[in-house]
Amino acid sequence: MNREFDNILDSAKKLHFVGIGGAGMCPLAEILHGKGYAVTGSDMFESDNTERLRSLGITVYSGHDAKNAEGADALIHTAAVHADNPELVYARQHGIPVIERSILLGIISRRFDNTIAVCGTHGKTTTTSMISHVLYAAKKDPTIVIGGRLPSIGSNGRSGGSDTMVCEACEYVDTFLQIEPNVAVILNIDEDHLDYFKTLENIIRSFNRFANQTKSSVIVNGDDENSMKALSGVKKRIITFGLEKKNDYYAENIQVKNGSYYSYDLMKKGEKLCRIELGVPGIHNVSNSLGACAALINAGVTPEETAALLPTFTGAGRRFEIYGTYEGVTVIDDFAHHPHEIDATLEAASKMPHNRLWAIFQPYTYSRTQILLNEFVRSLSRADRVVLTEIKAAREENIWGVHSSQMAEKLDNAVMIDDFDEIADYVVNNAKPGDIVITMGGGDIYKGARAIRAAYERRAENKIK
Repeated sequence: MNREFDNILDSAKKLHFVGIGGAGMCPLAEILHGKGYAVTGSDMFESDNTERLRSLGITVYSGHDAKNAEGADALIHTAAVHADNPELVYARQHGIPVIERSILLGIISRRFDNTIAVCGTHGKTTTTSMISHVLYAAKKDPTIVIGGRLPSIGSNGRSGGSDTMVCEACEYVDTFLQIEPNVAVILNIDEDHLDYFKTLENIIRSFNRFANQTKSSVIVNGDDENSMKALSGVKKRIITFGLEKKNDYYAENIQVKNGSYYSYDLMKKGEKLCRIELGVPGIHNVSNSLGACAALINAGVTPEETAALLPTFTGAGRRFEIYGTYEGVTVIDDFAHHPHEIDATLEAASKMPHNRLWAIFQPYTYSRTQILLNEFVRSLSRADRVVLTEIKAAREENIWGVHSSQMAEKLDNAVMIDDFDEIADYVVNNAKPGDIVITMGGGDIYKGARAIRAAYERRAENKIK
């Protein structure tokens, strides 16, 4: 844990963010802007996030230039920003403190008495969003940091006035070890980011360190073997949740409606607390919501408030986000970028009334694709039609020589199309009424979903004309 800059927010007045439009950066910028700091930023790409930040009065520069950092008391950057970035170079030459994003998140989190940090290989954004949504709707005035857009606040960050903060805690390169939360929620532990961790045992070891530096309580998925292994030797208050009755919080009388939307009796040690109805689909969200309920009740939200407010959460941005139905074809976008996440997304969609299920997948990072290629093939084979784009490189060079075509060759129902507009044309010309089309991946495949929507809207306009 880097505590070198713990007091930087006591003296700094102007903060400059390099890569301010990133999902991890824009909520921090928004929070500090809300706390009265003068915030500026730069980004190579225009996005919904940069547009929103400008609407708040934050200056966002297009592209990177040394002059953008002039006058800053501290410069914050993402891990993806290279050392030769002109703004980083300027800051170092002029003695401006340079702080990586995860370190700033840790600094901010330590300024709250009740920080709830949600971690796990899958489901972080959805569960963090559930907790944040209910706390916000219950007038608890939380500060919020989420990896996706929360509709109820219109953003993935919020500056609150209470001593409660809710944040997503990502395990990649151990960034979550910068946070010392009051409460940690551990959803699950799976093999991912093996380019960094190398082994599952190393991942479990990092989660163990995170649990040990939690101040008060660890809320953990008691059904997940790896998560329970991570608690070995942890001397904190342990609260378990899961589908099995052995847990402190568990679900009974699970029912499903409309194919994939679940409800259940929320139980605590044999006592029924309330009936929970979910506004997001999929059996995996029963588990996610149990973790959220445990965290909310632990934070002082009553079961009655939880039961009333949780159904009004209908999803976060890029988490089974339903764009609409066009000519009988339902278009959905999802962040699924790991085989087990694809399994959960396609399982949820398969329970909905449908004709054929389309998976439009953009693999994210070469290392993950190489290590899990056969698992991706297995997961994608659940779909009736598969469209693959080339791999989104993110932070990597392709030293493995891996390509999406190697995945397509192993699938009987796949085509390769890399251009989003061409994907849209292919879908509108081949999808039939009753089909469900899901774009998936951790990169910018959401632009494909938008292109599909726009193509259908153009066709509708042309028919009217």
